[in-house]
Amino acid sequence: MTKLKELKGKLLKRPDVRVEYDSLAEEFSIVEALIRARTQADMTQEQVAARMQTSQSYIAKLESGSVSPSMKALQRYAAATGARLKISFEQEVLP
Repeated sequence: MTKLKELKGKLLKRPDVRVEYDSLAEEFSIVEALIRARTQADMTQEQVAARMQTSQSYIAKLESGSVSPSMKALQRYAAATGARLKISFEQEVLP
């Protein structure tokens, strides 16, 4: 196991860290979906930006989670990468 994985494992055992980490899961899933769509399309951030008529830095911000994308931005990103945008709600499983 790498040192980073070991550190992450230790930190996630702390309840306060686990709560914060879990609260970011939805944001991480959006970022992951954006990056997956772009890589599956075999495109660079620059190419996606050109198709969306925006800047590469905006694409980098979307993919890093430093900006919250609007519905319109997600639709444009999907179209630029040849993907279909699908949003769903899932019921939480309560203990």
